[in-house]
Amino acid sequence: MKIKLFVTALTLFASLSINAQNLKMGYTNIEFILQNLPESKDIQSKITTEKAQYDKLYQDKLAEAQKLYEDYQKNQASMSAVIKADKEKSLTNKQNELQELQQNAEAALSRKQQELIAPIMDKIQTAIDAVAKENGYTYVLNSDAGYGTTPVILVAPESDNITNLVFKKMGVTPPAEVKEEPKK
Repeated sequence: MKIKLFVTALTLFASLSINAQNLKMGYTNIEFILQNLPESKDIQSKITTEKAQYDKLYQDKLAEAQKLYEDYQKNQASMSAVIKADKEKSLTNKQNELQELQQNAEAALSRKQQELIAPIMDKIQTAIDAVAKENGYTYVLNSDAGYGTTPVILVAPESDNITNLVFKKMGVTPPAEVKEEPKK
């Protein structure tokens, strides 16, 4: 029984060892690629334009609210209690409208950015898949995946950085031959 268990364990260890020798791991920095694609500048321009429109609308509404407040401040002493309460209610409603506008604008901008980035992220993933297949990589990790916390890749040889290959696969010249180090 012990011999059979030993042979099974040895066979399992040997197969794991053989499989480990066939594994090839690479890494790239998706955020870096995204930021350096020409399409990203277009996206940023569209988002900036849309944000400017929301900012203008907000400033116009804010000016209206400030005018109402100044009018209220100037005339409150001569207002009856009913008119004063009505004006205060109007001011509170304007303040709520401003907050709602700001929240809706932020949500809309976020949705728009995600909508614009999604096809580019698909292109990046397609290029990563192609580079991995062409170069025999079993796994490709994202070196910026742990941004803000501990990165996914702590140590890796530069020869396994496929970022430039991904740029080239996408038909984009890599910016100044990337020598990306994993974040520490």
